[in-house]
Amino acid sequence: MAAASAGVALAPGTVLASEKGAAAPAKPKGEKVKIAFVGIGNRGEQIIGDFAKTGMIEVVALCDVDLDGPQCQKVLSKYPKAKRFRDYREMFDKCGNEFDAVAAAIPDFSHFPIAMLAMNQGKHIYIEKPMCRTFNEAELMMDCARRHPGLATQVGNQGHSEANYFQFKAWMDAGIIKDVTAVTAHMNSARRWHGYDPNIYRFPAAEPLPKNMDWDAWLGVIPYHDYCSQLHQGNFRCWYDTGMGALGDWGAHLLDTVHEFLDLGLPYEVNMLYAEGHNDYFFPFSSTILFRFAARNGMPPCDVTWYDGLKNLPPLPKGYGGSEFNADIPSTNQGETPKMKLNPGKIIYSKDLIFKGGSHGSTLSIIPEEVAKEMADKLPEVPKSPSNHFENFLLACQGKEKTRSPFEIAGVLSEVFCLGVIAQRLNTRLFFDPRTKQFTNNAFANALLAGAPPRKGWEQFYKM
Repeated sequence: MAAASAGVALAPGTVLASEKGAAAPAKPKGEKVKIAFVGIGNRGEQIIGDFAKTGMIEVVALCDVDLDGPQCQKVLSKYPKAKRFRDYREMFDKCGNEFDAVAAAIPDFSHFPIAMLAMNQGKHIYIEKPMCRTFNEAELMMDCARRHPGLATQVGNQGHSEANYFQFKAWMDAGIIKDVTAVTAHMNSARRWHGYDPNIYRFPAAEPLPKNMDWDAWLGVIPYHDYCSQLHQGNFRCWYDTGMGALGDWGAHLLDTVHEFLDLGLPYEVNMLYAEGHNDYFFPFSSTILFRFAARNGMPPCDVTWYDGLKNLPPLPKGYGGSEFNADIPSTNQGETPKMKLNPGKIIYSKDLIFKGGSHGSTLSIIPEEVAKEMADKLPEVPKSPSNHFENFLLACQGKEKTRSPFEIAGVLSEVFCLGVIAQRLNTRLFFDPRTKQFTNNAFANALLAGAPPRKGWEQFYKM
């Protein structure tokens, strides 16, 4: 962390935590949450719509580095009275006293600075998954959340507020899910970087910057890169410097309940078993990664194997049946997620039973079918969710509920993905000590726990 936080250089007008650090008081019953949205196109537009459906918000400010872009116009026209900004640091400086909460749908590498700024200015914060891009960022975010217990934090793995979350807990409490020894998670849909050349020796060439776009604000903490369409929009997920690949993008939607309710914590081994198209710049076309977790709290050791790539399909158990598509998966600026021969999902192997599940809020089923029929009368009733993921966050802002995917829970899962990305990048087998939070067999891997130092002018977020 020291390497990541060396030096302090404040952006002009940045308000320090010592000046404005008190948590916003709980909102009276029925009073709307005053909120600022950062990232208002594409996925941002979707979550703004989801928040609006609750009827619980007052939109104070809208921020996007590309306000003139076509992807922003729908939201801008819907909230013409909201204050507008291209740099969220300016938004906090000029109207930070006017809102209670922030919701951000911005690239993975920008989750850390905006979350740290929000918490240190007493704002509730909702960010999309993955929670952050480096292991040490997750450590700092979790520590900051612990120091601000009055603030609501929520990470956008919406399955935590849907049927899968409540079913998994109910089935564990009833002893249906127990003694889990292995989990397979797979994401085999096409992704944005499948047309790239794995023999590249530099980043894509610069392209003309869209008119009035604040590219410096888009880059944030990461090293400078020229603007190009292969980095912008959702394409940032493809590159090691800017994203978390398929693992970070989809892992939270497939492994969130497994990780939380099996109390997996951090692995002691992360092994890159297979990589197609490995290179120094973008994520492999296909990956198979083995995560090994030790015995804990009376539960046996558990291996989690991750498969991604169009043709990199996992072995399926006898009686698996068909692959159900979850229609609740949000669309992206790629269009709708196509239905595949094997849709994103997971297989959970316990001592006595095998479970099949999909992504997001999809519920588990027992396989094969004949075993499911035998178990039907033993399955407990699954409680309904009292609130969806967006309502849950807003109710937490009002002091009425606790968030289901706070930084304290989502942070450790994000750390698991960060370790997996390091194994992908180095294409090797790594041993990790969960107590010291260091790799024991690879100095390069330890350097990647913090990643590259932040750009000049962005160091202060690592000092908050």
